[in-house]
Amino acid sequence: MVYKAVKNLVQYGLDTGLIKERDKNYAVNQILSVLEMDEYQEPQEEADSADLEGILKELLDYAQSAGLLKEDSIVYRDLFDTKLMNCLMPRPSEVAEKFWQLYKGESSKAATDYYYKLSQDSDYIRRYRIKKDVRWVTSTKYGDLDITINLSKPEKDPKAIAAAKLMKQSGYPKCQLCMENEGYAGRANHPARNNHRIIPLTMNGSLWGFQYSPYVYYNEHCIVFNGQHVPMKIEKATFVKLLDFVKQFPHYFLGSNADLPIVGGSILTHDHFQGGNYTFAMAKAPIEENITFPGFPQVEAGIVKWPMSVIRTRSREIKPLVELGDKILKAWRDYTDEQAFIFACTEGEPHNTITPIARKNGQFYELDLVLRNNITTEEFPLGVYHPHQNLHHIKKENIGLIEVMGLAVLPSRLKEELSLLGQYIIEKKDIRSNPDLEKHSHWVEEFLPKYEAVTEENVDEILKEEVGLVFEKVLEDAGVYKCTPKGRQAFKRFIESVK
Repeated sequence: MVYKAVKNLVQYGLDTGLIKERDKNYAVNQILSVLEMDEYQEPQEEADSADLEGILKELLDYAQSAGLLKEDSIVYRDLFDTKLMNCLMPRPSEVAEKFWQLYKGESSKAATDYYYKLSQDSDYIRRYRIKKDVRWVTSTKYGDLDITINLSKPEKDPKAIAAAKLMKQSGYPKCQLCMENEGYAGRANHPARNNHRIIPLTMNGSLWGFQYSPYVYYNEHCIVFNGQHVPMKIEKATFVKLLDFVKQFPHYFLGSNADLPIVGGSILTHDHFQGGNYTFAMAKAPIEENITFPGFPQVEAGIVKWPMSVIRTRSREIKPLVELGDKILKAWRDYTDEQAFIFACTEGEPHNTITPIARKNGQFYELDLVLRNNITTEEFPLGVYHPHQNLHHIKKENIGLIEVMGLAVLPSRLKEELSLLGQYIIEKKDIRSNPDLEKHSHWVEEFLPKYEAVTEENVDEILKEEVGLVFEKVLEDAGVYKCTPKGRQAFKRFIESVK
């Protein structure tokens, strides 16, 4: 059986173009080495490469039975099957060379198409897990919001978590975004990256890496990271880099998480951006009110009709966008408006920063500047401009770049909770009687009266709709200036201070 699985995996490499016919014996021998097998007899039956997940399962089951896995858990199985996939992989230099040949010979899109396919075929992006994610769209007054329940990122086995805590902390690679991850075998507390390949880029005269997220929350979800392990920092050079990237890859947007805790991303220790080939609701949102900034006649600007506080700037030229972006950033860093509960700093801690997003829209470059503030109070210990406590049953985590643009990444627990909640609603059971569902009880009591009839046929769609409307409120909570006359008046006070 294991011989058949080896043959099938090699055939998968041939069918996807990861290897060529000339590489066949080499690939077999590499796989045998990983499996610590000395013998191999190629089966006569025809190879079947259609089910990569099934092929890898057979090989992992063999590895477990042969004592090659430290333990039979998803962490150690992922570490091992990544070694198997690396047996089919080209060298990093070959991948980069082909990428840039396609870029120069055909187009930037041809280059990213090749690299995205490679990242999936290599199982770096595990397509069979991504398919498990639950996705839907909810229409709101701000546009169609994308909602996802993330199921593709595996939850660690408790044993693996315990083992990771006991492991000596390694300084190599310094983090999961460092260049040194390329080809790294991984360990219990660091994912395997044997099959990982990075495209080197130059942005603003310095070395950066380009890769895709293994969990692709949207189409061609990419990460662009600094070649050096340096902390996140939003500054004038950030705008230069973002616009430099979209100039090189005009079919992609690129944005940055903010550089402060609470309003920032999950990795603040390594400077990086996220982008991709996708148009979010925020990018489609119209200008609510035009703004003119003296000294910048080339720049069209305006307040975006969006629950978070967004200034959109657009120009055919990059330089004025960078200069105006820097002026707005510097003004916001130092801006305090007690009447609007905006404080630049309290007790020496800075609060104001920006989440910037760059894109090419026709002949225009656009730079969206989302104003952020991470102040906390006794009433809102996780952040005043953060999802408030009544929404934590759906979304408690930081509102980073992806959420800012209109895509909710919700915790995996919600899939089971919503399914069970639907049953309780249909059967008219007491939601508070279930410890896992109790947190949703007030929410259900609030929205149920809106619906004349909740049935087995429509309860799932109703719950999805209401989750989407909760995300709308999440974004409204995260907005420093609310979409009200009072909020807009305060927003304009800041804009006037920039002028």
